[in-house]
This record gives sequence, C-alpha cells and structure tokens, in this order.
Amino acid sequence: MVTVGLLYPGHSAEDDYPALEARLDGAVKLPVVITSVGEDAHRVDALLDLGRAERLAEGASELASARPDAVMWACTSGSFVFGPDGARNQASGVAQALGVPASSTSIAFVDACNRLGIRRVAIAASYPEDVAQHFVRFLTGGGVEVVSMGSHGIITAAEVGTLTPDRVVAMVKAADHPDAEAILVPDTAMHTLEIVDDLEAAVGKPVLTANQVTVWKGLELVGPVPYLPGLGTLFSRNTRGKSE
Repeated sequence: MVTVGLLYPGHSAEDDYPALEARLDGAVKLPVVITSVGEDAHRVDALLDLGRAERLAEGASELASARPDAVMWACTSGSFVFGPDGARNQASGVAQALGVPASSTSIAFVDACNRLGIRRVAIAASYPEDVAQHFVRFLTGGGVEVVSMGSHGIITAAEVGTLTPDRVVAMVKAADHPDAEAILVPDTAMHTLEIVDDLEAAVGKPVLTANQVTVWKGLELVGPVPYLPGLGTLFSRNTRGKSE
C-alpha cells in the first residue's frame, strides 16, 4: 500500500483526505500532519509566512513516524506565491528532510495539466484577485494559458472550508469559458474530493481541484497512478502513468 504524507496548513478541509482514504478502503494511505499557521488570510504576506521553510520542516519532522513513500505540501496559495523556483525549493527541503520525493499542490496543477494534454484553462478561485493572479502567473510559467478567471474574494481558509457542494458547483460553472479545456479549482481549503465527478458533469469537461491533484501528484511521485473511482478524468483509466 502506498502512503502519501500530507503537510496541511491549519484546519479547513483536511478531513477531505481521511474521508477519501476510507472510501478507497485501504488502497492508499493519506496521513495528514497539520502545519502551523500565523494568520489565516489569503493575503500575500500571510501566505509567504505560511509556507516558510521552518513551518514545513516542523511538519516534516512530525510526519516521519508515518513512514511516507512521498510527501505533498498540500497548499496551493502557500506554494504559488513563492513562484516556480520557490515552490520547487519548498519541495526539495521537505524531500531532504524525509528522504522521500516531495512536491506541492501548485506544482501538481501544472503537472496534471501536462498529463491530460491541457493547455488552456479557466480558474474558479476562492481567493481575492491579487492572490489569484499569482496562480495565473505560476500556471503561465508552466506553459498553461489561463483564458478566464473567477475570483471570489474570500479572505480566510476557514470560510472556504464551509462552502457547500452546491456553492462549489456554482463557482465552477460561473468560471467556465468556451475556450477552456478544463476548470481549475485551486484551494485545498475547499472540500472537493467527494464531488469531482459532479463538478465535471456540471461543465462537461475535466475539473482539477486542489485536493484531487495533491493526491494524484503524491501517487505519481511513487510510480504509475492507479485508477481510482469518483475522482474525475485525472484518475481515469486512460490517464494513468508518469508525467512526461
């Protein structure tokens, strides 16, 4: 059984992961360690503090007892605000601390788009506009074009964690664009792992959510990604294997 360790900041939708583990009936282990948070705010200065190396190192030390095969920094905004090089440095630090491969949710979004051959996307962002623009630049740097973006100005992860499935579906539908090959939902604070198929049905195209791509990338770090039901196109039988 593969164990993907998750470093998750604070408390909002961290229960998405054990709920998925239970649904998969032992196919994957997803131990979660909560990393420390200074201020819960979708604001660039707060996010740079959230993702600093000391917080990740403390979490990695706690996660060691779970003996993970791979580790994910399960935070999109706390990785993309550092830019591509900074996000890679975060992952390298965690990998060195634990001696296993590591990555982050922001990197996972780019790699998932590459795996699916997606080049044009729309974004359904919970964040304020200025924070969401950092995600746009991160994707652009990875060769993914953003054709439209809906930002919803939600300041705290705690509030994002309370969004109902109907609200998330509405956000995704509102963000859709005719030129978008997929919709990206970039916030691990949002509960999405139970509704990926519903989101895809609502727009008729792939939907990549933060918690979904986090699990996918963690598995991809170890080897071929298995088919897992209920997790959308990314986990379908036709998209298994290592990214190019």
